[in-house]
Amino acid sequence: MPGRRDPGTGVSAAPAAPSRIAVVGASAAGLSVVEGLRREGYTGSLTLIGEEAHLPYDRPPLSKQLLSGTWDTDRLRLRGKDDIAALGLELRLGSPAVALDTRTREVTVADGSLVGYDALVVATGTRARRLPGTESVRGVHVLRTLEDAVALREGLATRPRLVVVGGGFVGAEAAAVARGLGCEVTLVTDTAQPMGDALGDELGALLRTVHHEHGVRIDTGVLVDEVLTDGGRASGVRLADGRTFAADAVLVGIGARPNTEWLTGSGVPVGNGVECDATLYAGSGVWAAGDVACWLNARTGEPWRIEHRTNAAEQGLAVARNILAGPERATPFDPVPYVWSDQYDLKIQIYGRTRGADEVRVVEGSTAERKLVALYGRNGRTCAAVGINMARALRGYRAQVAAAAPLLTGSAA
Repeated sequence: MPGRRDPGTGVSAAPAAPSRIAVVGASAAGLSVVEGLRREGYTGSLTLIGEEAHLPYDRPPLSKQLLSGTWDTDRLRLRGKDDIAALGLELRLGSPAVALDTRTREVTVADGSLVGYDALVVATGTRARRLPGTESVRGVHVLRTLEDAVALREGLATRPRLVVVGGGFVGAEAAAVARGLGCEVTLVTDTAQPMGDALGDELGALLRTVHHEHGVRIDTGVLVDEVLTDGGRASGVRLADGRTFAADAVLVGIGARPNTEWLTGSGVPVGNGVECDATLYAGSGVWAAGDVACWLNARTGEPWRIEHRTNAAEQGLAVARNILAGPERATPFDPVPYVWSDQYDLKIQIYGRTRGADEVRVVEGSTAERKLVALYGRNGRTCAAVGINMARALRGYRAQVAAAAPLLTGSAA
């Protein structure tokens, strides 16, 4: 969509906005795109296509407030019906996109209909990974959708023996909630510590201690080989080292896969998600936002794909602005990623990307106090800051992370 050249100045004018925009994925990212477009003054046709029948809802509470029963499903809604109606959308829920033709610029929906577009946003997110052969086993759960969370909550109501497979955000949070509900919980992870990929060994060991104190059995550095069954229902797990743990329910929290299969044959570049340039543009009128977007980070030159709620909202707004600016005038998306986790009385917050750090320094507080700020460094530069029960102090280090400043040893004050 090349810009027009102003005859008076010789400078390319902004391109005309597309008259039809389709967003595939009624997610937090998809909602952010459509709201951003309307906020920026876009008045053209706008279609939002969603696989789930629900209006866009928030996913982080699925493993926290909804699972514990402190929230009902209505509190998950990101916007009410009237707010959605005010956006003037063609809303297509409960029927996923199944194919894309970038030549004719049409999306094929599962109900057989076609949706035409001038600009398209892929915001289809991810789906939970499953252990092979467990798809139809009763008592085996994943935790990605509203239905997943409701099914797991109902399963925990009888206080079963629960084995959690995976020690990431979902596994660790669900283990904490299940213990609060009175379940016997065993957590199995192939990392050295729970949330070790995100926190590293020192802070991961602190988290492990807290889980132990609350009665969670934790087995680290080992894989689950299979889920054992009795009469078609989960009865336990067998580890790769041959040991077995009995269970009445199993939660599999081993990561997620980008939802990109429907793009097969479309020409949209797909690898670890939809492959985009630094502006979130994938070419051929296609953009991406949210968990499914893998974009080239302008500062590091590395491909990034981030599965965090805050990132989804920020990317959606960035894509909205860049669509209206046009690919030639689009600006790089260069965030400071942010994610949080609530477990027992711990509030864990992270700015930046901890993975790949080669040094960790606790610069305020201590693990003994269970209140701290830790800086994570990579090649002598700050790549992340983690706070545990020190939200206000942590915010002071955000700028240091954003600037990739030299790793400090003292306070950001």
